[in-house]
Amino acid sequence: MENLVIDLSFWKGRKVFLTGHTGFKGSWISLWLKQLGAEVSGYSLDYPNTSSMFYAAEIEKLLKHDIRGDIRDLDLLTKSMQSFQPEIVIHMAAQSLVRESYVNPLNTYTTNIIGTANIFEAVRNTTSVKVVLNITSDKCYENKESLKSYCERDSMGGYDPYSSSKACSELVSSAYRSSFFQESGVALATARAGNVIGGGDWSCDRIVPDAIRAFIEDKPLLVRNPQAIRPWQHVLEPLSGYLVLCQQLYNNHNNYSEAWNFGPNDENAKPVSFLVDIMANIWGNGASWHQDDSEQPHEAFYLKLDCSKARSLLKYQPIWSLERTLNETVEWYKSWHNKKKMREFTICQIETYQHEQSKV
Repeated sequence: MENLVIDLSFWKGRKVFLTGHTGFKGSWISLWLKQLGAEVSGYSLDYPNTSSMFYAAEIEKLLKHDIRGDIRDLDLLTKSMQSFQPEIVIHMAAQSLVRESYVNPLNTYTTNIIGTANIFEAVRNTTSVKVVLNITSDKCYENKESLKSYCERDSMGGYDPYSSSKACSELVSSAYRSSFFQESGVALATARAGNVIGGGDWSCDRIVPDAIRAFIEDKPLLVRNPQAIRPWQHVLEPLSGYLVLCQQLYNNHNNYSEAWNFGPNDENAKPVSFLVDIMANIWGNGASWHQDDSEQPHEAFYLKLDCSKARSLLKYQPIWSLERTLNETVEWYKSWHNKKKMREFTICQIETYQHEQSKV
């Protein structure tokens, strides 16, 4: 099967308004868009960790605009979007942590639901916008903890505040598409990825950055749910799908303005224990882990995506095995720890991925 194609001529000079550009996925796609020749205006809160990908790779120097703002501030958001006059809006800003959503559920709901509605309101008042892509989550589904893989037609749900907020974001997207954007000609799609990993993530309560912090400090990693199964994928896999989806939305919006899953190959759905065993082995220096037996809030045991629609209609095809993904991820952190030039290192990973993707 022919693989998806990122069209360099499409992105050259294209104006993209990106929310959440200081975050993990936002930093990666900012750098990739710049490599493709796009003009990027970023709108986001500041990232709390100065070791993040955004700062390590000096992403701010590559942007047309680097705006610090809250997506709940409709006035600033609208003015920022209108002043840039983008054709494409990619919405990644979110409160993205399950455990944080238990601590501050109201912040999670207002950010992920009202913030999303604000994005759409700003788009309604910015006539240049042709495409909107709202990045939600695989956790938006009503997860019945079975062996079933969830497809785009399955019910929205969410046990915890984060998951349910992303389900609501999907419903808000559907309502704005039907009520406003179909008539105005704006193409709106949502994208749901699996457990995305890669270099540059320093979020709390995520397994990869938690592992790296423990390994650097020569401490054993505490693992909450070692048998929990997740669809692990390198960040470049879903981002490649997002870019192609934006191209298709721009050129054929009536056929693509809907929800899309961008998960890994089935064999990448592995227990957390599998992941940390490989990471510890790659890191070396006696890196180890053991189970945290303290009481924890509920987290799903099993979750898997059915990506047959994206495979069929977008020719989406993940190319990196979990072992390759973990090697690329750990090497990024090792390079950062050894004070290498991380923008160049990250660009090299992007170019390697693109080259290998073109050969599939």
